[in-house]
Amino acid sequence: MTSWLPEERYHLRANWSARLHNLRRWGWGLIPILALLALWEEVPRVSDGAGEGLLPPFSEVMVQGVHLLRSGVLADSLPRSLLRVLAGFAAGAVTWIGLGVLIGWQEKVGKTFRPLFGIFYPVPAVGWVPLLMLWLGISELLPIVVIYICSFFPVLYTTVAGVRSVDKEYIRVARSLGASERYILLKVIVPLALPYIFTGLRLEAGMAWRVLAAAEMIAVPTGLGALMMRAQSLIRMDIIIACLIVLAIMSLVFEKTFALLEKRLTIDWY
Repeated sequence: MTSWLPEERYHLRANWSARLHNLRRWGWGLIPILALLALWEEVPRVSDGAGEGLLPPFSEVMVQGVHLLRSGVLADSLPRSLLRVLAGFAAGAVTWIGLGVLIGWQEKVGKTFRPLFGIFYPVPAVGWVPLLMLWLGISELLPIVVIYICSFFPVLYTTVAGVRSVDKEYIRVARSLGASERYILLKVIVPLALPYIFTGLRLEAGMAWRVLAAAEMIAVPTGLGALMMRAQSLIRMDIIIACLIVLAIMSLVFEKTFALLEKRLTIDWY
């Protein structure tokens, strides 16, 4: 018979306890979701024709979603939207993280740009669409630029906050040991600011998909937003809701991806 050492028994119990805790947490989180889906399924069926078609049952929406996938409609629209999000998100992240680090590190740069940012911050990203349509026309570049603009506030401001939150004692110690300013910035400031930076990226992950859908509805004839507008003209509520579910799933995937990256990159801190 296998004999367990006390330490092995302790670790085994700890692992099972952690797994049980995670299952309970996910279980409680699923309860309101399942309740909502059940309510969504039953309410349209017992409404006696009132508002018929305005809210199809959940099962019908899922059937239509599978049909969109099998027919290739979703396979054509989703990759277009995904590429636009990735391009705008990547460009915005590189620009605003870099500028945020610079503003947080150099107080004079922050004082210089603060009035300019104060002017443009209240303007919503979608508000630029009419002007961008005149400048760029109906093109692939338009939604990418809108997402780029949308990433301004969450990424820039959280990066600045992260850089400025670094304990000055760390910087003083690094300088006393002869570290250069570049070394301090790249090896001390930026790593310690990563939790703030990832917070901004996670916020932008959801905002990017919302802004993209709005831009595609207004100015681009392809993508999920355009598909929703075509469904609206045909009064196909099931297609519209299926597209909304896809947008929600993609936003969740992006947010969870950055949460996982944050955990992997900062795992040694905890």
